[in-house]
Amino acid sequence: MRPKRVLVMGIVNVTPDSFSGDGIMAAEAAVAHGLALAREGADILDVGGESTRPGHQPVADGEEMRRILPVVEALAGLGLKVSIDTTKRAVAAAALAAGARMVNDVWGLQRSPELAGLAAEHRAELVVMHNQEGTHYGQDLMAEIKRSLRESLRLAEAAGQPLERTWVDPGIGFGKLAFHNVEVLRRLAELHELGQPILLGASRKSFLERVFGQPLSMRAWGTAATVAAGVLRGVSMVRVHDVKEMLAVVRVAEALRQP
Repeated sequence: MRPKRVLVMGIVNVTPDSFSGDGIMAAEAAVAHGLALAREGADILDVGGESTRPGHQPVADGEEMRRILPVVEALAGLGLKVSIDTTKRAVAAAALAAGARMVNDVWGLQRSPELAGLAAEHRAELVVMHNQEGTHYGQDLMAEIKRSLRESLRLAEAAGQPLERTWVDPGIGFGKLAFHNVEVLRRLAELHELGQPILLGASRKSFLERVFGQPLSMRAWGTAATVAAGVLRGVSMVRVHDVKEMLAVVRVAEALRQP
């Protein structure tokens, strides 16, 4: 079921190698950052302990849990809604036991299909994102993305995860070249064919520099454009670093989109 208003997901990276330069290794500092994002208006906090940037170093289950569990426990313990950004079953299970209420899987169940059953067991929400090895697509980029997301939804439903608690994410920056990301943003409305609420995560992504020449220090401006475009095309949640600023963009764009 789509929320009545567009939600804002704030990013809490408990990593040393975040692409956006906002990684925080100390749990206490990560909790403080999450609280600050909540005060700025974040509806949900997405906590991740492993970078997904190109060329990132894989993190063992135990290390990822060591990073994220104190943060999830603290934020959830304060009554905040927490999402766990992971592809690992053990990490997701520990985070859900610690109070997380959403699993955000950047491989859309196609590497770890067991995450769907885990989300179902905990009555948690689930995000399935489009991703792939390599950046080759056929004649119709969005047709291939939709085909992959339909498979992710099939896996979720087969594992008992209700589709009314499942989101789709087109995967800006994942398995795509810079111009692919622009095309996806232009054609976001096509994802409504899937019948699921859409999460958009384009915040500070490198295509803003590769296509539009915006260095990291300026990418909040490009992010604002992607957020406005996403809201006008009907997304139901945006995943962002700059919560206060992007919340203002969301509310204006909501007022401007056609009923």
